[in-house]
Amino acid sequence: MNERRFAVPAVVADWTVAVAVAALLLTTGLSGQHPSGGAELWGGGVLLAGAGLALAARRRSPRLVLAVTAACTAGYLAAGFEVLSVAYLVAVYAAVRAGHRAVTVAASLGLVAVLHATALLVHDGSAREVLAQARGTLELAWLVAAFAAGEAVRQAERRADEAERTREETARRRADEERLRIARELHDSLTHQISVIKVQSEVAVHVARRRGEQVPEALLAIQEAGREASRELRATLEALRDDDTAPPPGLDDLPELVKRFQVTGLATELTVEGDPPAAPVPAAVGRTAYRIVQEALTNVARHADAATATVRIEHGPHTLTIRVDDDGKATPGSKTGSKPGSKTGSKEPSDGHGLGLLGMRERVTALGGTLHAAPRGTADGGGFTVRAELPVPAPGPASVPEPAPASSRTPPPPHERSL
Repeated sequence: MNERRFAVPAVVADWTVAVAVAALLLTTGLSGQHPSGGAELWGGGVLLAGAGLALAARRRSPRLVLAVTAACTAGYLAAGFEVLSVAYLVAVYAAVRAGHRAVTVAASLGLVAVLHATALLVHDGSAREVLAQARGTLELAWLVAAFAAGEAVRQAERRADEAERTREETARRRADEERLRIARELHDSLTHQISVIKVQSEVAVHVARRRGEQVPEALLAIQEAGREASRELRATLEALRDDDTAPPPGLDDLPELVKRFQVTGLATELTVEGDPPAAPVPAAVGRTAYRIVQEALTNVARHADAATATVRIEHGPHTLTIRVDDDGKATPGSKTGSKPGSKTGSKEPSDGHGLGLLGMRERVTALGGTLHAAPRGTADGGGFTVRAELPVPAPGPASVPEPAPASSRTPPPPHERSL
């Protein structure tokens, strides 16, 4: 079986069982047949207590505990203590439950042989030999019972693990089927409409240029938005159909994203600060950083009436900070700013939706980060700031948590600007 971590209550339970077995062995040994005094009495008592206390480590080192309890059992029986080897039976149960069946059988057969040989050497007379044989038969029956109990529990735990794996595989399969269904729905419903918008806008731009007319900026924006929506939808459909063939965008894709916004006329600058970690940033963190920058710049281009925007990516020891600033006309208390008296400091949605910041906040919260989105004061030049801090775990087995279900995510503040 795989190694498991045991909580503090389990450790306390192990020690409780160990102390209880040690007390039972001492009480039974001292109240039954035992040496009258001397080194044998003290040595046998130590072996009785040692056999019981060794059980405290039966979960972590079942084979070692099996060997220790077997040696203690042979020792105190040879010293003259006629006590049932309870500690060894518990060790047999623990070892078989951990999957060490062959080792347990070999150790048990060896112990039975040692007990017979010890009885023949220590005791005299045929009656003693018969008693030793009868005791060996009883010990063998208890060993079979302990072995059977451990195997039964092991099989039950294995079936439970298999059932859990089956449930996980079923959930993954259903998630894959749902992804494919969503991909089909998006393809059937959105692809055609976005293609129509893209084609119509390109035709309108082409006709205007052939006539020598000035192409309206709004029409150029529609053309570029149609192209970008088409690219994004295609990438989303590929990601939904096969996560391996369509890697999600990340930090390496930010320069290309900034260039696309520069083409639209927004003077955008990208700055990377700090030393990037030796190991690549986890894909979930990189993807979230990309989406935050994309949503923030889209918001600037659509609503901020800004001429410039700056994107700063800062690599910290355990965090990745993303900051997007613009020089738009948003100020605290303005129509696009937060409401007077608002404690959130976030923007008032102009159309009542605010889905862009909602998506940002959900992505950041799912990774355990923080998001601040609010207008700057006039003393700072006005404009709007989006700042997110994402935790970056150290390289190793730990990984970035998967996004939490929608029902468990922290709801955003009510006053945020629409993206």
